[in-house]
Amino acid sequence: MSRLGPATLTLRGRHVTLVPLDRMHAEPLSEASAAGDLHKLWYTAIPAPAGMLAEIDRRLRLRDIGAMIPFTQLDARGIPIGMTSYMNIDHATPRVEIGSTWIAPTAQRGPLNTEAKRLLLGHAFEVWSCLAVEFRTHRLNQQSRRAIERLGAQLDGILRAHMTMPNGTIRDTAVYSITAQEWPVIRAHLDGLIARPR
Repeated sequence: MSRLGPATLTLRGRHVTLVPLDRMHAEPLSEASAAGDLHKLWYTAIPAPAGMLAEIDRRLRLRDIGAMIPFTQLDARGIPIGMTSYMNIDHATPRVEIGSTWIAPTAQRGPLNTEAKRLLLGHAFEVWSCLAVEFRTHRLNQQSRRAIERLGAQLDGILRAHMTMPNGTIRDTAVYSITAQEWPVIRAHLDGLIARPR
């Protein structure tokens, strides 16, 4: 369990509910990963359907040592459609990263992802009093970078040759953040995006 919050944390919105990741979510999450062959994208690390249970177990092990608070993302019908987490938890600052996020294609480019980030950011800044919240993605993952920038996050820099991807390629990582001082304006921005008619 993280000192920043319990592993039982649930965050609820109108379009999405973030519930503690559980092994019982493996089958619907496998179906979500299979939709659109998300797991085949070379520049990201979305678990393949056959490896979903192993990925859930990996995240739960990180949860148990206080290194991650993993969530299953449920759509408005209560169906698991993706995963996200608090990770790289710095208790001393405090500071946290929102990452290891993916959602099914049917839930992309709608209010669900924006609201999920709004819930996670709100809890980090308003409950945990974080000084900053970080986002990281592959330098070449333009869809992810646009989504992070749309939130209002600022680019801190590029970590060159930062990590090895599952396919063996070397990833340059784009690092973004939102600070506590920026949060009130960004909160209003996100609330406006979520309320916008679709």
